[in-house]
Amino acid sequence: MAEITASMVKDLREKTDAPMMECKKALSEAGGDMAKAEEILRVKLGNKATKAAARITAEGVVAVYIVGDGKLGAILEGNCETDFVARNDDFIALVKSAAELVADRAPADVAALSGLPLGEGSVESTRSALVGKIGENMTLRRFQRVEAQGRLYSYIHGGARIGVLLDLVGGDEQLGKDLSMHIAASKPKALDASGVDAALLDTERRIALEKARESGKPENMLEKIAEGSVQKFLKEVTLLGQVFVKAEDGKQTIEQLLKARGATVAGFVLYVVGEGIEKKSSDFAAEVAQQAAAAAKDKVPSPS
Repeated sequence: MAEITASMVKDLREKTDAPMMECKKALSEAGGDMAKAEEILRVKLGNKATKAAARITAEGVVAVYIVGDGKLGAILEGNCETDFVARNDDFIALVKSAAELVADRAPADVAALSGLPLGEGSVESTRSALVGKIGENMTLRRFQRVEAQGRLYSYIHGGARIGVLLDLVGGDEQLGKDLSMHIAASKPKALDASGVDAALLDTERRIALEKARESGKPENMLEKIAEGSVQKFLKEVTLLGQVFVKAEDGKQTIEQLLKARGATVAGFVLYVVGEGIEKKSSDFAAEVAQQAAAAAKDKVPSPS
C-alpha cells in the first residue's frame, strides 16, 4: 500500500474542506490516488467535498476585445503573482493589447502571439521589460479568437477576474448583455449535454450509485436513481439547462428564454483567472524571519 504522508492529507483537505481524519481514511482506501480519494469523500460527504475546488489561486486579469461590427473578437487571460500587479496599469494594458492582437492577427498559439510586434518591440520584449520593471513574473496564459455566427457580446466581472465572450444569433443587445452576465454568475461548463466531458458524467453516475447504495436503496432502483442524478447535474452545468438568473418566476431556463426571444447561442467562452492553476502558498511570517536571519548573518564580521 502506498504511504499516506501528512502532505498528501493536507493537500486533500485544502482541496475538499473535508475533516483531516476523513481525508486520511479516503487516501488509504484509494491507495494514495488523490482523484479517487476525492471521489470517495464526495460519496461520503456530498458536495461539501468539492466546495473548495473552485477556489482561484493565481492572480491576473481577463481582457475581451470585439471588433466594431461584433462579428470578430477575442478573449485572453494574463497572469501575475500578486493582486497588486493585477491592478497595475501597465500590466492591464499589455493584456488588453494582446487581446487586440489575437483578434487582428489570429496567432496560432501563445508562442506565436509572443512574437507579434507591439510598441517598439514585440509582445515578448514588452512583457520581459515589464517583468524587469515591476520585479514580478507575468505570463499570457491562454486565449480564444471567435468569428461569430451571430453577434458577439461580452461581460467582465470582479475586477476583470471573470470574462465572458458570447456568440448570440438573433435577440438584441439587452439579451446579449443579460446572457453574458448569467454565464459569469452561473459558470456553465458547456452549452448543452453534448459538450460535457463523458468522463465527468461517468464520475457523477458512479458517485450517485454509491451514495444510493450506501443509503440502502433497492438494487433494482440504483440505475434509475443514478440517471436522475446525472440529469440534474446536466441542468446545473449546461447553459441551456440552467435557470436564468433574472427569471421572474425563478423557473425559466435559458433554453426557454432563448425560444421565447427567437434567439440561439452559437457558443460562449468563459475564463476565470487562475482556473486550474495551483498557486504555491507561503508563510509570510516565516519568509520575513528567514530574510531577517539572512541579513543578520551578512552583518556578522568574518573571522580574521
